[in-house]
Amino acid sequence: MTAEITTSPARFTGRERLVLLILLGAGFMLSVDFSILNVALPQVGEGVGLDLSALPWIASAYALPAAGFTLLFGRLADLFGRRRLLLGGMVLLTGASLLGGFATNPGMLLSARALQGLSTAMTIPAALSLLTTTFEEGARRDRVLGLNGALQSGGFTVGALVGGAMVSLLSWRAAFFINVPVAVLILVATPMLIGESRKPERVKPDVPGAVAVTGGLLAVVYAIVERSVAAAVVGVVLLAAFWVIELRAAAPLTPVRILSRPTVKWGNYAGLVILTMETAMIFLMTLYLQRVLGLTPLVTGLVFGVPGLAAVFAGPVAGRFIGRHGYRKVLVAGMTVQALATVPLVFVGADRLGLVILLPALFVGFFGHVAAIVAYTVTGTSGLPNEEQGLATGLTSMTQQVAITIGIPVLSAVAATGGTELAGIHLALAVNVVFTFTGIVLVWFGLRPRDGAAVR
Repeated sequence: MTAEITTSPARFTGRERLVLLILLGAGFMLSVDFSILNVALPQVGEGVGLDLSALPWIASAYALPAAGFTLLFGRLADLFGRRRLLLGGMVLLTGASLLGGFATNPGMLLSARALQGLSTAMTIPAALSLLTTTFEEGARRDRVLGLNGALQSGGFTVGALVGGAMVSLLSWRAAFFINVPVAVLILVATPMLIGESRKPERVKPDVPGAVAVTGGLLAVVYAIVERSVAAAVVGVVLLAAFWVIELRAAAPLTPVRILSRPTVKWGNYAGLVILTMETAMIFLMTLYLQRVLGLTPLVTGLVFGVPGLAAVFAGPVAGRFIGRHGYRKVLVAGMTVQALATVPLVFVGADRLGLVILLPALFVGFFGHVAAIVAYTVTGTSGLPNEEQGLATGLTSMTQQVAITIGIPVLSAVAATGGTELAGIHLALAVNVVFTFTGIVLVWFGLRPRDGAAVR
């Protein structure tokens, strides 16, 4: 087996290709699901009678459970079966999508989005850990995670493009209904192709730790979204309590030793920087295109969509580069490209000549961004046994969900301090660049080889 992986890392059997189709397809669908409603928020709100001021909760209702429960479900996948969690997530997604598609009032709609977020928390770490346990650590896994990163990035882009077309041609309700046939197909195919994985011994769940970390994450994310000091204090207290609980628990939800691993710690820190800053940059550039340059939402979608689709090719390329040069170098290189591509955006003007700077910067930046996503996923899941892959992928998935939730409110607050809208955007992008370059330095030294050991 080792020889096969070494000499022909790119070859997959027919069964492995079908497994990839299911697991990568699940992640792609959920990436589309996250972004597909963003371009249709006014129509969705009008359709169910949701006030304009409450529209951000369509995204927040999804993001809160997706961020808060991912770590818990990642560990439960290790303990009670990854395939079981994947199937449960698909069942929940089907029901939630039907509820959202038939929603007639704000309560039904927001409940559907919250359940979709919960299904994401169940599905993403389960699917990702099934990938990392099906394909052994090395070149083949790197390539698989490269494909996963490419499809997730493509999913966000496709969701934005398809969402606009679907709302125009059909209805915003179609954005919910489209999930149902895909989820049913995954439910039918998964038991035939993917075996269950479970720890041989029964372990008593760490209920206090689960309650503390889930409550803490929910409170912290809510505090950032709503700028609530009280929620922030509650979140910090609960996360501190979680740390104490894990130090003393006989069977901890998250063993503290795994958090002390440089790959886990610095890989997830890198992911937080990568996704927080890029999500915020896209939001700021959306404001720039529509409110400064006066472009329509359709043109704005094309400005982001074309470079975004091109950057999808960065995923497979990053997987191959990691096999040749190691995840540390590729991770830092991808973050550096992302940061450097943001630098010229700090200087865009109020006329449409700014597009001459923006378009090539997006091409280059998205390529580096996707490569960095792949590298941080490989980094955060490397060097761990199979029985802890659900936890590791839960951590990387949690990092992703938290980052894409907090990036916009944080840098929006920075932008609000500018004298004009364009000046605020420039200031927020400058903070973005400084924060990313600081993260690059910390990650490079944090992942340096120790005691003569090589870092892949």
